[in-house]
Amino acid sequence: MSTAIVWFRRDLRLEDNPAWAAATEAHDEIVPALVIEPALLDTAGPHRRRAFLTAAEALDRSITELGGRLHVRIGDPVRILPALAEEADAAAVYANADVSRWAQRRDTAVESALGVSIEWHWGTLAHAPGTVLTKAGTVSRVFTPFSKQWFAVPMRPEAVAHDIAVTTDPGDGLPASDGAESAVLAELRVDAWQADVDAYDDTRDLPAVEGTSRLSTALRFGTVSPRSLAEAFGTHSPGRQGFVRQLAWRDWYAHITHQFTDIDRRAIRPEYDGIAWQTGPAADEEFTAWAEGRTGFPIVDAGMRQLAESGWMHNRVRMITASFLVKDLLIDWRRGERHFRHLLSDAEPSQNAGNWQWVAGTGPDAAPYFRIFNPWSQSRKFDASGDYIRRWVPELAGLDATTIHEPAAAAPLDLAAAGVVLGDTYPEPIVDHAFARDRTLAAYKAALGK
Repeated sequence: MSTAIVWFRRDLRLEDNPAWAAATEAHDEIVPALVIEPALLDTAGPHRRRAFLTAAEALDRSITELGGRLHVRIGDPVRILPALAEEADAAAVYANADVSRWAQRRDTAVESALGVSIEWHWGTLAHAPGTVLTKAGTVSRVFTPFSKQWFAVPMRPEAVAHDIAVTTDPGDGLPASDGAESAVLAELRVDAWQADVDAYDDTRDLPAVEGTSRLSTALRFGTVSPRSLAEAFGTHSPGRQGFVRQLAWRDWYAHITHQFTDIDRRAIRPEYDGIAWQTGPAADEEFTAWAEGRTGFPIVDAGMRQLAESGWMHNRVRMITASFLVKDLLIDWRRGERHFRHLLSDAEPSQNAGNWQWVAGTGPDAAPYFRIFNPWSQSRKFDASGDYIRRWVPELAGLDATTIHEPAAAAPLDLAAAGVVLGDTYPEPIVDHAFARDRTLAAYKAALGK
């Protein structure tokens, strides 16, 4: 009998899982292992923690159907995996690789500590790092050429597992996920999304409607394969092509992070690390107001409240809220990136940091530094009816579609009729947008020596 360990991390599925499939092909018996690292679990916010644990429970149920159990251990995988390999007399370990700084350091340390070989696969991305390159053999720093190359690279075939013996040992057991419904399960609705994906280009920017797939958390924890999503939806309509293109964006940031692991700490364009960000007590108060949804800008407040309550935020609103922190409040993008990463159920270091650098203008192919979203016009354009704001900022629900976007500009009688008292039931704007825009442009120009 030849035994192997499959080390699950953020690939919590059996279907189309390259590491699992390869192990079942090469060995007679599998030890399915999940090592819960307290340092990671403790830094995850309540939403991502719940999503992870619920996804792990679902994986355990899948393994139980095969006659085994997920071997759960809590602690440092550098210590735990070599011990488990010795205990199981395992010939090898299989795992799907990851790109973050933490993951690469951990995986190198585990590989050094193991007394057996470890075979790495890529089940978390549609295309593995190193497979989408320019003619010069590098990852394109501009997304459009990368996406063209990405679409041209053939998808790997589906990873099909073999029937095999799976060991059972509950180990430490999974921590309770508190019984709440996980975003992972709620979002895993590929079949339902087939009916809506053709309209994706028309609806994806409208936060008040169900215009996105809500599969981001499922992708984060690997309960669905990005390769299988690309295959399932195809590119035979503009909406489908636009949706699959988002998988290319996800891969692009991962491929960049694989090479530039400090993507969450340093600007990819280093000249922007010289920006004089606002700091001190006043900036801290403004950051808190932003985080708590008390800025006096309804679309911003709606997004931040949605994030705090649900662990998710619509993509268009993520851009608006991030731009507001960086370009209106002139607060370092890294503070916002950490806040999002803590609360988002779908936060993964490469995509979260990459998107923040895009908004801040500090990353590859980023929005130009002088592109500064106007929160009022963004709100009117993408939430024209005000329904998204009404859901998340209910104290403004009595305002009509004209006044709800900018209460500070509304007539006193309109505010009174809606029961809105600025500075009391809803805050005054914490910054003047025109002033903020000029201040930000000056700060960026100074950093660039202009």
